[in-house]
Amino acid sequence: MKQLAILLCALAVMTGPGRADDLIRDDVISAMKSADIVILGEIHDNPQHHIVQAEALKSIMPSAVVWEMVTEEGAQRLADKAVSDPEELSRILRWLESGWPPLSMYYPVFQASDAPVYGAMVPRAAARAAMERGAATALGADAARYGLTVPLPAEEQAAREADQLAAHCNAIPESALPQLVAIQRLRDAVLTRSILRAMDDTGGPVAVITGNGHARKDRGIPSFLSRLRPGLKVYVLGQSEDGIVAGEFNAVIDSPTVEREDPCKAFETQN
Repeated sequence: MKQLAILLCALAVMTGPGRADDLIRDDVISAMKSADIVILGEIHDNPQHHIVQAEALKSIMPSAVVWEMVTEEGAQRLADKAVSDPEELSRILRWLESGWPPLSMYYPVFQASDAPVYGAMVPRAAARAAMERGAATALGADAARYGLTVPLPAEEQAAREADQLAAHCNAIPESALPQLVAIQRLRDAVLTRSILRAMDDTGGPVAVITGNGHARKDRGIPSFLSRLRPGLKVYVLGQSEDGIVAGEFNAVIDSPTVEREDPCKAFETQN
């Protein structure tokens, strides 16, 4: 019932007076259409952000869509099936096992494009391996190419660790922070690898559905792309809540903050 309620809310947004296509300025749509890669950021549990993403996909008409929320195996299973309803999509992608917000939030985004889906989610086993043996080991032979064998400058490493500590409610040991930063870099690299694969396979344009943290130009996917394929034209759309978002983007679309439980309560129950 909760997923159905969220989907009905999303549909109300799309059909109501403040439609999603009114939320994206014409100049932003024009810039996205002229890019090789369009990265569409989000706060994962904000339904309005997914409505904006869906409208963007309809405008861009990409040749491929790369998803942070889908594994490579899930994308392959999806390529072999004709999906007619959200329940079937959930089963194919094993969404309930993935830990992401309800698929009902993302279903309008999946519906917005018929382009092939490319998966870029780091499976939990790989994330655990990165925690234990390092991100470079988890990425394998591509680690050096994607820069994971090179430490970040000390100032940038410190800034990223501070962000991770704040994101985890200042409730985790500082010794874990370098590993969390490494996993974030691993996810950026895996997303970038999938994007480049999609570009090589389809010729683009490629759209990317991902969180703001991976989308941001100052340290996320764009920094990898600029090093590996500097000739590609990349456009990044971030999405904020009540004007708050961290990072640099080509444009930002704002939405109201959604009601959610205090994430820090989870850490309180562990103490």
